[in-house]
Amino acid sequence: MSINVMVNGIPGKMGISVAESIIGRNWNLVPFSLSGNSKSGQFVEIEGRKIELLGSSVREERINDIIKKYPELIVVDYTLPAAVNSNSEFYIKHNLPFVMGTTGGDRELMLKSLAQTNLPCVIAPNMGKQIVAFQAMMEYMAKEYPGVFEGYSLKVEESHQKTKVDTSGTAKAVVSSFNKMGLQQSVSDIIKYRTDVESMDLLGVPEVALNGHAFHTYSLVSKDETVAFQFKHNVSGRRFYAEGTADAVEFLAAKAKSGESKIFDMVDVLRSRSMEF
Repeated sequence: MSINVMVNGIPGKMGISVAESIIGRNWNLVPFSLSGNSKSGQFVEIEGRKIELLGSSVREERINDIIKKYPELIVVDYTLPAAVNSNSEFYIKHNLPFVMGTTGGDRELMLKSLAQTNLPCVIAPNMGKQIVAFQAMMEYMAKEYPGVFEGYSLKVEESHQKTKVDTSGTAKAVVSSFNKMGLQQSVSDIIKYRTDVESMDLLGVPEVALNGHAFHTYSLVSKDETVAFQFKHNVSGRRFYAEGTADAVEFLAAKAKSGESKIFDMVDVLRSRSMEF
């Protein structure tokens, strides 16, 4: 199965990592990437392929030719939180099925806009398959055992590379599940570490992973402090997420080809069993 894929967010590290995964699967990496105006017209080389960066000032005039040259195009977005809504509106306008890996932005507004279309897409705060399975497990617990942790306190700590601006979307999702289990945790209470010293000393991030990691720790303690639970998921590097994103691309390409229009998430991708673990 050959797929035309446009990765937006190059030369960001996630954008480059996803592009490498696309190339590794022998799919067609489209030689264009949406970027900021300051980089427009520049080229980035990835494994011998030159990718031209297109700023918002030129993307409208260039996109139709790209779509004609690369039919059944699938878009991957790893840009910036501030660009999430404008980019999703752009994809809707040009009927481009997309995988949204960027976190942040006004998610409710994006979903509201998509609900008025027939455009298939995959939107998830985390593209790591096993972590998505962990989130699904937490959601199942919340549904089947509401209030099970009532009276417990929760401390959530997350560390990412210092270039990640927003709070972890995965942490937010897990906190939502815990709240359904009887806790009273606000998203604003999530502790995020973005300095090297904090990341290494407080969550044990290896020095070699400081420029690309996602460490999460969820600590629960009973009211009388006699019982404690702790859940962790730590990822060093970006390949883990890039390969999950590529799985989402393959899933979405099949859905788009079959004409199935829906807002999918990574749980849908997992359930399709189309990838290897």
